[in-house]
Amino acid sequence: MSSQTTTDRAGSPGGPVRSLVPARMDRLPWTRFHWSVIVGLGISWVLDGLEIQIVASNGFAEEFGMSAGAVGWLGTTYLIGQVVGAIVFGRLSDKLGRKKLFILTLVIYLVGSGVAGLSPAIWFLFVFRFVAGLGIGGEYAAINSAIDELIPSKYRGRVDIAINGTYWGGAALGAAANIFFLNHALFDVNIGWRLAFFIGPVLGILIIFLRRNIPESPRWLMTHGFEKEAEATVDDIEARVRREGGTIDPVDETLAMEVKATDSVPFRTIAHVLLRKYPKRTLVGATMMITQSFLYNAIFFTYALVLTNFYGLNTSNVQYFFFPFAIGNLIGPLVLGPLFDTIGRRKMIFSTYVISGLVLAVSAALFHADLLTATTQTVFWCVAFFFASAGASSAYLTVSEIFPLEIRSQAISYFFALAQIFGAIAPALYGALVGDGTDRNPLTAGYYLGAGIMIVGGVIALIFGVDAERRSLESITEPLSVVRK
Repeated sequence: MSSQTTTDRAGSPGGPVRSLVPARMDRLPWTRFHWSVIVGLGISWVLDGLEIQIVASNGFAEEFGMSAGAVGWLGTTYLIGQVVGAIVFGRLSDKLGRKKLFILTLVIYLVGSGVAGLSPAIWFLFVFRFVAGLGIGGEYAAINSAIDELIPSKYRGRVDIAINGTYWGGAALGAAANIFFLNHALFDVNIGWRLAFFIGPVLGILIIFLRRNIPESPRWLMTHGFEKEAEATVDDIEARVRREGGTIDPVDETLAMEVKATDSVPFRTIAHVLLRKYPKRTLVGATMMITQSFLYNAIFFTYALVLTNFYGLNTSNVQYFFFPFAIGNLIGPLVLGPLFDTIGRRKMIFSTYVISGLVLAVSAALFHADLLTATTQTVFWCVAFFFASAGASSAYLTVSEIFPLEIRSQAISYFFALAQIFGAIAPALYGALVGDGTDRNPLTAGYYLGAGIMIVGGVIALIFGVDAERRSLESITEPLSVVRK
């Protein structure tokens, strides 16, 4: 055991344990180990963006003779699967550990997406789109928890935000794949879309081997009665960091905490934590998640309708306008992410939410006056979502770090489910506002609504948010298992 570790078991097995695990993890320098965590776990968002974009192009609709309504329900089925997966696997992640779940959920996704590409009938496609959604939903809960618990506190904000932003890299990959696989000059109508469905599983198979070498969260082990395993895991990580050339500072012994093992936290305790102990944090998390989901689904699921109905683009050309939109969403978190660790969480959340809302409001006024083209409309979207993407990514960061470790995955899953429910309203609402493209007034009002919602989200985060930058997770929120003297 490391000479820098102080661990005393008090009383009988299951009694309080003094641990330096969080302090040891947060003082680590950045090395290849942390890059392996990013690559191995961060692939989840790439896969989700890839899935959404591939399915959005509806390459299977012609083969199965699906109506627009049926295609829409297929997307809804995937989203329902995500909600169920997040809630079910979020609780299991808190109970059984992060590693078991981030392996299991990836396997479920691989099966669901790959088998869906072999669908002989519509019902079969629906079933396995639901299964793929289960896996991705579980990934959101288990992966965010694992990343935040393995990454040192001074890097946590920028890393989490950048990883969440890679969704748009996956979406861009999906759009490029669609241009190739849905080209009927290259592939028959019943072949191309099936091949596209295998892109995600192929990437996932490559990543699953990397995930096998990512350790269980030492923080989870510490709070579940596995202190020896937690210490041994940190020993291994420190040894790897040293082999990779990192210099490790001495651990601050005053940061030791005494914890008592927990198993499964009852729902009544979770409700008490969310609604009674931290009601302001719950308000912030819910507002941030709902507002960003509503805005994203409103614009993302209707941008093609806007470009075709109001600007006269051919459906085949719309795909090309998606790339700059996706690139703006991808770059935003990468450029702005470090500022969440330096300028601070609340200031940056407020800034990104409000700026994105104001840019959207300006574009709404210009849209109403018919002063935009398809290109300039896309430019405004790119600018707005350059900021909104960083803000949306910070929503996932926020809900993962402001609640106790023992319910972290579940908290993420509940807010994720809430966001998906409210976000599901937006495509139908804004699709109706688009109409046949003859009246700009309804959609203009919708854009103002979306802008206002984002601004409100930023203001609430500024007033009630938590200054979590560069702080250990345990100092932001005391674990439920901490023993007070």
